[in-house]
Amino acid sequence: MSDVPPIVLTFAAADPSCGAGIQADILTIASMGCHPLSVITAITVQDTSGVDDVQPVDPDWVADQARTVLEDMPVAAFKIGLLGSVENIAVIAEVISDYPDIPLVFDPVLASGRGDELANEDMVDAMRELLLPQTTILTPNSMEARRLVLDEDNEQDDPELSECAKRILRLGCEYVLITGTHEHTPKVVNNLYGERGLVRSDNWPRLPGIYHGSGCTLAAAIAALLANGLSMEDAVHEAQEYTWEALKYGFRPGMGQHIPDRLFWARDEDADDESTTRH
Repeated sequence: MSDVPPIVLTFAAADPSCGAGIQADILTIASMGCHPLSVITAITVQDTSGVDDVQPVDPDWVADQARTVLEDMPVAAFKIGLLGSVENIAVIAEVISDYPDIPLVFDPVLASGRGDELANEDMVDAMRELLLPQTTILTPNSMEARRLVLDEDNEQDDPELSECAKRILRLGCEYVLITGTHEHTPKVVNNLYGERGLVRSDNWPRLPGIYHGSGCTLAAAIAALLANGLSMEDAVHEAQEYTWEALKYGFRPGMGQHIPDRLFWARDEDADDESTTRH
């Protein structure tokens, strides 16, 4: 098995624009030197502007996709994205419960970048109850972090992000990386929290434009780096660096958001090679 790259299994929805979802995960995982396995949880109608419709895959099909590849190949990390339905959350939670030693990176996709609703309250409740207790690292943006822990019975509840992290960790996951892309700060500040509080804080220059699939890219990169054997702190830092570079080299192929260039390093290398050849 020494010649087999680390294998990462991702559960996510299909995105026809290849900007987010399962396609983004596959590109990122492969770019990080791992072999991707993909379990499709939903079919979406979307482009670079937003999501128009979501059709969840039958939960038995989700479970069968996962069980089949897991019985065939050894997986080094799991990554979870958009789930599509409460039933899919339940079957995925059941599948991964058989692999407690494999790290799980969970990107809780609750809405699109345009604000399209992608998870109702029943789904959010199921995530809290069934998936967070099995999660190694959760990677919500600030809006998702607040929604996951907001006390709807308390109209005055408006927790700081550090308090959101504490509440999320109490739900059972080991780490939470709250990203600051939606905060009104000069730089993007991403904070990693563990059971003892703040583990590390990283800040990145805020890039112009709006990006489709940045959260997918970050979570998939963390999963791939954990599969490669990095520690959590190192995986989180290197995944952020990779994601920021992918965004910096991002492109706008349509009329909506920019898409991260997950293969920026290859194209940059090709450009260097061409320059060398010309000289």
